[in-house]
Amino acid sequence: MSIRHLDQLLSPRSVAVFGASARPASVGATVWRNVRAGGFRGAVFGVNPRHATLDGERIYRTAGELPEVPDLALLCTPADTIAPLIGQLAALGTRAVVIVTAGLTVAQKQAALAAARRCLVRLLGPNCIGLLSPHIGLNASFAHTDALPGDVAFVSQSGALVTAMLDWARSRGIGLSHLVSLGDHCDVDFGDLLDYLASDARTRAILLYIESIESPRKFMSAARAAARNKPVIVVKAGRAGNGMRAAASHTGALAGSDIVYDAAIRRAGMLRVDTMQELFTAAETLAHFRRNDSEVLTVMTNGGGAGVMAADAAARAGVKLAELDDALLRRLDVVLPANWSRGNPIDIVGDAPAQRYTATLSALLADKSAGAVLFIHAPTAIVPSEEIARACLPLLREAAPRVMACWLGDAAVAQARQCFEGADIPDYATPEEAVQAFAMLQTYRRNQQTLMEAPSASENPAPDAALARRQIQSALDDGREWLGEQEARAVLRAYGIPVVASQEASTSVSDVLAAANTLGFPVALKIRSRDITHKSDVGGVRLDLGDAPSLVQAVRDMLDAVRAARPDARVDGFTLQSMARRPRAQEVIVGASIDKVFGPVLLCGHGGTAVEVLADTAVALPPLNRSLARELVSRTHVSRLLAGFRDHPPARVDALCDILMAVSQMLADLPRLAELDINPLWVDEHGALALDARIRVSSAAPGGAERFAIVPYPTEWVRRTTWNGRAITLRPIRPEDEVQHGRFLSCLSMEDIRMRIFLTRRSLPRSELARLTQIDYDREMAFIAEGVDASGCPETLGVARTVSDPDNIEAEFAIIVRSDLKGAGLGRLLLAQL
Repeated sequence: MSIRHLDQLLSPRSVAVFGASARPASVGATVWRNVRAGGFRGAVFGVNPRHATLDGERIYRTAGELPEVPDLALLCTPADTIAPLIGQLAALGTRAVVIVTAGLTVAQKQAALAAARRCLVRLLGPNCIGLLSPHIGLNASFAHTDALPGDVAFVSQSGALVTAMLDWARSRGIGLSHLVSLGDHCDVDFGDLLDYLASDARTRAILLYIESIESPRKFMSAARAAARNKPVIVVKAGRAGNGMRAAASHTGALAGSDIVYDAAIRRAGMLRVDTMQELFTAAETLAHFRRNDSEVLTVMTNGGGAGVMAADAAARAGVKLAELDDALLRRLDVVLPANWSRGNPIDIVGDAPAQRYTATLSALLADKSAGAVLFIHAPTAIVPSEEIARACLPLLREAAPRVMACWLGDAAVAQARQCFEGADIPDYATPEEAVQAFAMLQTYRRNQQTLMEAPSASENPAPDAALARRQIQSALDDGREWLGEQEARAVLRAYGIPVVASQEASTSVSDVLAAANTLGFPVALKIRSRDITHKSDVGGVRLDLGDAPSLVQAVRDMLDAVRAARPDARVDGFTLQSMARRPRAQEVIVGASIDKVFGPVLLCGHGGTAVEVLADTAVALPPLNRSLARELVSRTHVSRLLAGFRDHPPARVDALCDILMAVSQMLADLPRLAELDINPLWVDEHGALALDARIRVSSAAPGGAERFAIVPYPTEWVRRTTWNGRAITLRPIRPEDEVQHGRFLSCLSMEDIRMRIFLTRRSLPRSELARLTQIDYDREMAFIAEGVDASGCPETLGVARTVSDPDNIEAEFAIIVRSDLKGAGLGRLLLAQL
């Protein structure tokens, strides 16, 4: 990550155009014209050895002839000139270059990067339209029009969408703080620009058009940091893709799937939308309505049809309309005609005067249970729309975060729309768009909440990673990529995952009977073959065999069925399992695979043999904690069954969450784990039990913590030591430490609080505690010194924290020790650990 010299890229004081030209319709001529016509207040120079002047301006032959070193250079010259020009500019002192030129070979791109790297010159492009920074009048692009200044930044991999965005935004009067075309992004990429725009005072919201991500860990770190500061909204191309591919394991089919991008965007606290229209709808909603936290919506309209359209849109989007309680109904009865709808949507009838609007709106805003209010108005000849708007303004100024507006029509409601927009009320063209915006806000809020959760600890025992590695190595030594059933169960047991008792047997009937007698009847019988992935597809599974005769017959029938279905398959024998009796258990699948972009990925959903048909699964990026595991489960339909129904009591979802966390830990500890399916996994009120598992391994080590898109908890920095005769642990802080950290702050003196965090109170809001405990270990570190109090509970004794700049050049650090423990050397220990 680096924002080094991006200020010279996005806010330069001088610009030089290399390849400035008079040739009509050429890139050099267009860029030269745009830079000069955009109102840029800095110096502009043209460079071209074939011209002495252009448009009355002197043109220079080389970079060395320029009267001053330009902050920003725009290169519109042939591909073979790019690397030499960057070398010359670097030597002169230019630190930002936009390579507009297309068609560079891989070797030419590498040469350009090498020339830039020596002096940390930042490169945008190649093959890009350029950039616009309207607040300084800079149009450093070959776009067809300028942008209006505003507070929304747009970063795009598609040049065509940059020009479309310019047209779209300008026609609607929407201003931009920056507009950047990344092109081939050989240097400056999404991560760099997210870091820069996150702290850019001119930018209120960040919009991204993404086709692909090449540096997932850098992108996730930057996105999570930016999304904490301001809304980040994403259009990701390629949602259709090729669908889930066929794979040996159910989870393996996810590799490269678009739903993994969904999981990454959600985990970073961003919002994904599907179209450019939705991009701006979301931007406007989050800019003007983000403080609204309502879970329900009340529709207020002067036309029944518009209300029905809004209600239909709410049903499609999963938006809940508020139930009007008796007190609110009585209040509305007083101010509305006798024939009003007496329900939500609230139809105040088409002849409504301004006073009816204000009385209805006042009643709704006085009742918190009404939630957010969607104000819909269709123009009539009875009362001018502007008069209604102005009458409502005093109410809106007091309750702006609760009201959305939809003024149906155009010229007849233009002034009314302006009145509401002036009061910071978001406005939408149709009822459906307004409801969709409310649904987007709910999704955005849920994504943000995943960044603010305070998770509880797992009940999992410490894993036996060495045992799991031995099982994997044994298979690799044999030249196998799939673990045997007993090996797979051993890996699960090593990570504390309960498995059903089982025995292996050869194809001999006597061996099968001996194994069944060891387990005890009834048993399940499964074929054991290195060549058969899904056993039930070939008749390789028989359940609930209660005695020896039925087991012997099942062995014979199964061998016949398997040989008929797969004559090529090698049959290694049978696996027998105890028949678990858990009639109210739900079948769940838990899986893991390696995505080609984001690395290790987890899956959870409705399990069993119909997993592909049901298609009820959700995906998340590791590492997981309890809260993130619960959020993953909540995105599946099977979560409703797990909540309990009829004679089925609620299942122990925490047991499922513990298994998800265990698999997350597996993915970090076991780099050679390539795919995993635990299916079916039974979950009921007693807990969870794994009935079957498949694990594929690879000597290429495609996984492991190094491949995580989000850096996992760095256990290598946990150290136990003795201080002042007391056993303590020095370790990185965890999100689970939020409550403990709050108790620590409450033990500090007011003077220590003021000197350390510049506050005059000991208690911090949850959002601040979350920021202190939920850190990105790739960018910052906080070590706590932890002891045990007199009652045996862990307590924080001191904290040392460091945050590096985005260029990883400088860092700030701070240390605070509990006020009653100062002067005993604990700060020195923490500093040494830091």
